Amino acid sequence: MYPLCGHEARRVSVLNRDKIRKIFGLILLVSFVYIGFFSPVGKVLNNPNELTLFKGQSFELASTEVVNTVQGTQEHIQINKDKNLTVEALKEGKSDLIFDIAGIPIKKVSVNVLKDFKVIPGGQSIGVKINSKGVLVVGHHLVNSPSGKVSPGEKAGIQTGDLIISINGETIESINDIGPHVQKSGKEGKPLKIGIQRKNEQFETDLYPAIDESESKYKLGLYIRDSASGIGTLTFYDPKTKKYGALGHVISDMDTKMPIVVKDGYIVPSTVTSIQKGTNGAPGEKLARFLNERNIVGNIQKNNQFGIYGTLTKDLNNKIMNKPLPIALSHQVKRGPAQILTVVDEDKVELFDIEIISSTPQKFPATKGMVIKITDERLLDKTGGIVQGMSGSPIIQDGKLIGAVTHVFVNDPSSGYGVHIEWMLNEAGLDIYVKGEEKAS
Repeated sequence: MYPLCGHEARRVSVLNRDKIRKIFGLILLVSFVYIGFFSPVGKVLNNPNELTLFKGQSFELASTEVVNTVQGTQEHIQINKDKNLTVEALKEGKSDLIFDIAGIPIKKVSVNVLKDFKVIPGGQSIGVKINSKGVLVVGHHLVNSPSGKVSPGEKAGIQTGDLIISINGETIESINDIGPHVQKSGKEGKPLKIGIQRKNEQFETDLYPAIDESESKYKLGLYIRDSASGIGTLTFYDPKTKKYGALGHVISDMDTKMPIVVKDGYIVPSTVTSIQKGTNGAPGEKLARFLNERNIVGNIQKNNQFGIYGTLTKDLNNKIMNKPLPIALSHQVKRGPAQILTVVDEDKVELFDIEIISSTPQKFPATKGMVIKITDERLLDKTGGIVQGMSGSPIIQDGKLIGAVTHVFVNDPSSGYGVHIEWMLNEAGLDIYVKGEEKAS
């Protein structure tokens, strides 16, 4: 072995001291975490493992006292450490944010910066007309036949909530398609082969129509419906593709409570004629009418738990906020003041104050991501809080579209739920998670 020269000895000494410092720091860190004395560590460990931001947006991390180092992120994110530790998105791409104490890494956060994304907020009152895919069975009734009162449909095993999708192999799209088949079958004494969709299952059943003695017509003994209509609120639309989202919740049949499977449909402007004020135990309602059913402004292609979706055929102007707004993801929504855009008088869109009581960061699509409370005295005086027809009203916070009103609390009409906007955008077919710069064609 050879003796170390002076500078090598000094380097080994420095390395040993650094190793000792890290070991000592690790012992202290583990001790502090174990006894719960060092609170910033707890805050760091509670931060997300992954963080998604849009270019130009920032996110406040729940820690102010930890030492932090950033590896390979200079051109993508910027760390602002003042009163609060904030990550600011500069350029599209992926970065890593490393937390360390006493030279010991304790947390790594992957930061993904996405391309800037903006949509135009709605707030307009809209009339909704949906035609179902098939004919919906909403109940049974008895036919006064020569052999007694009977429901042929019930006897054939058809249940409330079933969809009649075919008869004798021919597709059924409306109630008008059914009558001729029923009368022909009755006169010939032959059964109808009814194609049924029950949830995700399809099957056929034989049904013998019964003649009604009082009307001399053959009947199925079923109450059926092929469309639904109502009012709601437009949430947003994309200025480029004209894709829109509205309501924030599913449209269900009023009798069966089953979601309506969409064949097609449309939306038109509507005007609020009066308000039935909400009270504890009795939610209120906007009373409205379609302005002009021929003035179709968009189609309906989808109806699910997050609302209705389609494409606008005309640009809509809410006359108050018509420039595209950035959106906020669920983890960026904060407790505190916000506003909603909605109509309570004719077709005038207005801003009203609300409070975000709580917001749940969601990694996967889910409803009821926020609890909100109406704080605007003028709106409370007019409606009592959240009323039917207000569903879909866009929620704005810090200049960003963060979600939509969806449900009211029955026992407290001033409060209710909201859905995060990212899930509605996803259902509209708008990919907000596009990474990196667009390539030239």
